[in-house]
Amino acid sequence: MTALAADRTRYDRATAHLDAPLAIVDLDAFDANADDLVRRAGGKPIRVASKSVRCRALLERALAKDGFQGIMAFTLAESLWLARSGFDDVLLAYPSADRSGFAELTADPKLAAAVTVMIDNPAQLDLIDESRAGGAEVVRVCLELDTSLRLLGGRLRFGALRSPLRSPDQVAGLARAVLRRPGFALVGIMAYEGHIAGVGDDVKGRAARSRAVRLMQTAARRELTERRAAVVRAVRAVAPGLEFVNGGGTGSVQHTAAEDVVTEIGAGSGLYVPHLFDNYTSFTGRPAALFALPVVRRPGVGVVTVLGGGYPASGVAGRDRLPVPYLPQGLRYDSQEGPGEVQTPLLGSPADDLLIGDKVWFRHAKAGELCERFDALHLVEGDAVTATVPTYRGEGHTFL
Repeated sequence: MTALAADRTRYDRATAHLDAPLAIVDLDAFDANADDLVRRAGGKPIRVASKSVRCRALLERALAKDGFQGIMAFTLAESLWLARSGFDDVLLAYPSADRSGFAELTADPKLAAAVTVMIDNPAQLDLIDESRAGGAEVVRVCLELDTSLRLLGGRLRFGALRSPLRSPDQVAGLARAVLRRPGFALVGIMAYEGHIAGVGDDVKGRAARSRAVRLMQTAARRELTERRAAVVRAVRAVAPGLEFVNGGGTGSVQHTAAEDVVTEIGAGSGLYVPHLFDNYTSFTGRPAALFALPVVRRPGVGVVTVLGGGYPASGVAGRDRLPVPYLPQGLRYDSQEGPGEVQTPLLGSPADDLLIGDKVWFRHAKAGELCERFDALHLVEGDAVTATVPTYRGEGHTFL
């Protein structure tokens, strides 16, 4: 029996008493992935990206491990909820226009001490001040640096369109604006290099593209290492009490951790290892988060139909954003239908061995987005479900 066949047997046995659709997290794989992230970080703490987990119990499990410290959240409402739940170090990784949330933040000493907000423009400070509604608590602020690689005078860009702050002078200028402003404390810098950390450099069947990605990433790392160091020096010159410099992502942990100015690494997808993270030369993870759909039809030879399945991931639409049939091996989508809103036909010789009610296991393209489809995660250890925990959705929260 192959290792994948053995995994399928374990998952089927563990969930035999449960009806699909359902989602699981293999805790042995989750823990092994966490340990690998810590190893790659080389002693620098990892801040867990909550958008890639979306389950409080598993955020707690990661943070209980040596080498993990703090959460990187994705909305202000989520940040406040996590802080009220006992998480005392929450970095909001994106600017917010949630006026009611800022009113809560500035009125509560516990929340203000636990949550750090992201800005890249003085207008965001104006919005926070306009939202205070009498709240006088000091707001902890982090500045975001644009990490994109720009070539040919800016005509060619690699990286996300995020912060407008690129140069040391620009970031230091905003740092001075924060320091001059009552009610705010500058505590951090964040620089997320998504074009390095979130783009696979070894895509099966696309050798030329993979080589091009590796060349781009080598150039991007070199440029960003120099620029990030210059930015941090400029900001520390005006704000010597800066608490942290956050960088990285699952695909670049060891590279970013090697930079002296970076004090912590942001990562989350590497805990679940969705299929978009199969395509890296720098690390290999173990798939930990899966979902199962039940066989409900057998339309003909070499075909079964499962219930549901149309769970695409965010990003530019394409086949790489679709979940992949994982176990049993050898199933594929019908090119005329793909994964459907209500049902999904699957083709391949393994279909002939599947019976009505059997489970087919899938991997999502991205990490935490799987949890937007399921209320609970069944935690598997060995061949048994040892706990069932709610996702954000299961606790009544869909923050975006």
